[in-house]
Amino acid sequence: MAQKCFYYTAKEVMELFGVSRAKAYRIVKELNEELAAQGYIVISGKVPKKYLEEKYYGMTAAQ
Repeated sequence: MAQKCFYYTAKEVMELFGVSRAKAYRIVKELNEELAAQGYIVISGKVPKKYLEEKYYGMTAAQ
């Protein structure tokens, strides 16, 4: 049975937005800081797909 991944890695963020690796890590870090401030547990270098899709205009869950 295939396991569904709930996170985008920084590499995937880089490919999705066409940005540099450093910029992708900054995006992930910024979103994780927002989540941590809300009391959520975060994983360094990864961001929940749902949260990223909510924060960035034009993203859909189908991607």
